Amino acid sequence: MSTCLEVRALQACYGNIRALHGLDLTVDKGEIVSVVGVNGAGKSTLMWSITGVLPISEGSILLNGNPLPTRPHDIVKLGISLVPERRRLFTALTVKENLIMGSILRSDKDGIASDMERCFQLYPVLKERLSQRSGTLSGGEQQMLAISRALMSRPSVLLLDEPSLGLAPMITEALFDTIMQIRDEGVTVLLVEQNALQALEISDRGYVLQAGSIVKSAPSAELIETPFVRKAYLGEE
Repeated sequence: MSTCLEVRALQACYGNIRALHGLDLTVDKGEIVSVVGVNGAGKSTLMWSITGVLPISEGSILLNGNPLPTRPHDIVKLGISLVPERRRLFTALTVKENLIMGSILRSDKDGIASDMERCFQLYPVLKERLSQRSGTLSGGEQQMLAISRALMSRPSVLLLDEPSLGLAPMITEALFDTIMQIRDEGVTVLLVEQNALQALEISDRGYVLQAGSIVKSAPSAELIETPFVRKAYLGEE
């Protein structure tokens, strides 16, 4: 496989507080790669850094071997889209308006219409809620919309930040099935999750992030069997 997304010696800070400490990470084309860790480990900081929302202090981020630009909208144009933690929908706008916002940088009307239909095939309930304000949707429906909005930019790399947060187990299971389907349709996925077991079960490889540093990386099946991962993240004594 060829490397699609590469993070090299990444450092990021909030003011004088360093949140990421020389982080290295790769995602190959066609993979699902998971980053697992507890709250405050730096998972969201990694996502904000890749998307240009948080300026990096040191290091580099490459897409297909080329350094990413610094402005978020230029990064979206290149093919990276984020589903942020807690969804961050435009709650006063309708489902359709949120989807249109996801395609705001595009001008190919036929392609936009086709991709919207693709989202409805992925999540039929969104078509039923098209004129409903997104803030009135259930948590599961809001997550469906957040993923669909990200897909409307037609990304080659989809970043998912804690997508199962606040969702019921049955909805979470369906969500992870959808993530695999999105990968099977040709989108590379970087997933950060506290729900470590389910994330690793659908991933090709995984990274364990602690206090802003990668402490372990391996194929997901190997991580699941690693004693400290099982104890710290999978709930085993």
